[in-house]
Amino acid sequence: MTVQVVLVHGIRTSATMWRSQVVFLEEAGIPVVAVDLPGHGTRMAEDFTLHEALHTIDAAVRDAATRGPVLLVGHSMGGLLTLAYVGGAQKPPVAALIAASCTALPHGAGLAAYRMIARAVDHLPDRGLWLTERILEATIPLETRPDFAAGGYALDTQDIALAALSALDLATAVARIEIPLWFVNGQYDQLRINESLFTRLAPHAELIVVPRTSHLVTAMRPTVFNAVLRLGIATVEALSDEADARET
Repeated sequence: MTVQVVLVHGIRTSATMWRSQVVFLEEAGIPVVAVDLPGHGTRMAEDFTLHEALHTIDAAVRDAATRGPVLLVGHSMGGLLTLAYVGGAQKPPVAALIAASCTALPHGAGLAAYRMIARAVDHLPDRGLWLTERILEATIPLETRPDFAAGGYALDTQDIALAALSALDLATAVARIEIPLWFVNGQYDQLRINESLFTRLAPHAELIVVPRTSHLVTAMRPTVFNAVLRLGIATVEALSDEADARET
């Protein structure tokens, strides 16, 4: 059966952040779906809740799993949510997980500081969008630069989502994950703060640090991230072939 890829975006952005990866996968003949979480993208008018966010991931995964083994991929908030989902008490039908830019526990002083900075930026003229655009211009290649804004920015949802993430028990969840797992971080990503903890909790996981890259690793180095997708797909294919061989 063909590997199915499910992509989960980060905070403020939407499914459009994955456009480079979607094109890459579709050209390779790999089925892919990029979801919009509540309060983001096409669902901007909805309220964000952890329950609905996790339900969105679960619905996409279970639908994809009817067609083949699932490689689940999350970035930033999406990475935290996918870790919580895969490491939940009930094991979902996920064959492997790529968690990008999310090796930080979403609580305590770190989260409080992040929310304070986000609120300060939100009070700038134009809600700080001019600053966001300048940062993207300085760091993101031209071909992927429009992708983060294409589905709109979920500015009204950001603080609500950040507060909700504090309820996740990531330490317990990560320790439960037994499937192939990759942590992918940019060299200068601020969310590497608990990287060593995450790798201790999941000793079988592979850590990939992308040089000269910050938090937006999927857009800053799309070719490198697509290579990680190839690795994940090849791993799932090999495991699927082994399972088929055991059954025959």
